[in-house]
Amino acid sequence: MSPFLIAALGLLMVATAFLSGLFGMAGGLILIGVLLTIMPLPSAMVLHAITQMASNGWRAFLWRAHIRWRPVCIYLIGCALALGAWSITRYVPDKPIALLLLGITPFMARLTPKNLKPNPDSIAQGSFYGFICMGLMLMTGVSGPLMDTFFLGGNFGRREVVATKATCQVASHFVKLIYFGGIIDQAASLDPVLAVVAVAASMLGTTLARRILEAMSDNQFRTWANRIITTIACYYIGYGSWLLLSPRFFA
Repeated sequence: MSPFLIAALGLLMVATAFLSGLFGMAGGLILIGVLLTIMPLPSAMVLHAITQMASNGWRAFLWRAHIRWRPVCIYLIGCALALGAWSITRYVPDKPIALLLLGITPFMARLTPKNLKPNPDSIAQGSFYGFICMGLMLMTGVSGPLMDTFFLGGNFGRREVVATKATCQVASHFVKLIYFGGIIDQAASLDPVLAVVAVAASMLGTTLARRILEAMSDNQFRTWANRIITTIACYYIGYGSWLLLSPRFFA
């Protein structure tokens, strides 16, 4: 990969980590969409996993006092079940399908009946969402949109949403790294310089966002988070549909 492209990706990673550091979401959704357009799917997934582990790990450390550990432990139960199931099937979708799934997932939890309000402290709901989110992670590279909607439905403050979700995401992306880097494609290549840039950029963007998050209100946080998720989701639905219907895809 050329130095120019590495530098461009580094800047993008700072920006997406800043966005995720501010809202605890959306940055990874943007980044995986870009990586899928310029890299083979397994390599894109491996790089995205490393980047997001660094970004979420640093975010979880910065906000460690606000982590809600019960939802994290419950979520990991679902993750373990999903890894077992996907290790058997080894399903990897084509890029257009992955992009469409990226766009559809934010709306899945919003369609849940109001009397079934998400409860991150529920063992049944947490395990179910952990299984579904991890499955989406292994198909699309991210599960953030659905997980975002799940945590936003609970009685969490903005710091608790960011910290708890970041902790869950570290585990999710580690599982994704094992799946794509070990089970699906053991030869998935990754430029070591790009990997170092990705880690540094992710930590920088996350750190820059902390002060702004402190200044926001919980109402502002939820309002803008939902708007950003919806906008990005609609873009991926349109982009995935265009790729799926494009003659080049069938060529």
